[in-house]
Amino acid sequence: MTQPTIAPRALPAGAPAASGMRFYLTTHKRHWVKLTDVPLFLKSEHFAAAATLYPALGRYAVDSGGFSELQRHGRWTRSPHQYVDDLRRIWEHVGPYDWAAGQDWMCEDLIIHGGTAGPLTFVGTKLSVPEHQRRTVHNFLDLRSLAPTLRIIPTLQGRTVAEYHACADLYESYGVDLRQEPTVGLGSVCRLQSTKQGAAIVTAMAARGYRLHGFGFKILGLERVGHLLASADSAAWSSHARWRPALPGHTHKNCANCLEYALKWQQRVVNAIPTQHQMLLTDRSMA
Repeated sequence: MTQPTIAPRALPAGAPAASGMRFYLTTHKRHWVKLTDVPLFLKSEHFAAAATLYPALGRYAVDSGGFSELQRHGRWTRSPHQYVDDLRRIWEHVGPYDWAAGQDWMCEDLIIHGGTAGPLTFVGTKLSVPEHQRRTVHNFLDLRSLAPTLRIIPTLQGRTVAEYHACADLYESYGVDLRQEPTVGLGSVCRLQSTKQGAAIVTAMAARGYRLHGFGFKILGLERVGHLLASADSAAWSSHARWRPALPGHTHKNCANCLEYALKWQQRVVNAIPTQHQMLLTDRSMA
């Protein structure tokens, strides 16, 4: 495979300034990269399984698929080498992405202990929060060593403010200055984002000077702490559409896989953010 030519690790092209944040529309439809220039967030596995990849019209970021991996298997089934190979192929054929998530270990109770949530069964890792944090940090170090220019970001994991501080300190102990990273992922907060605890976690990590990406943030969470984030993503549009009638003129049962619905929902999210935080949610001028 031809190796991509990648700029040195630095602030991604079009990265938000300190005064704004960017919202990525999460989707499992990889071909949407050729249909819209709205920022997209897509799982690497959806690209990896494709025989044909399409160049992206706009900016996008790559999810490692960690939630699904740990939910189904309780471990990572892809090695760091395999993941890096996937990212190189994505970069080469789809185009430069803003950043890619690492193969981190979420710390939600269901991920650790197992159980069910709706139709999903979680096998459980049966590991401790500190062990999840250790594996998260060590994986980032491995990926950064294997592919220092592939824009793989560090991610913070935990359940309490103290645990997130401990995870940040662990990165620092290995010489990773998170304040110098263009993007720092904030994991395991999607179910806490609209709570006081979630707000306290975001506030504490932002106070350390990190440019945070909030994984899986919905409108309520963005209204509360969106001003503290550099970026966020959400797939909530799909479940929102699944339980509602299809848009007028649409022949499918619902719009859970519909680009038009997703774009309307994305605009609704943008409109819900206080005006002073909207400036880069839809800005494409730096692409």
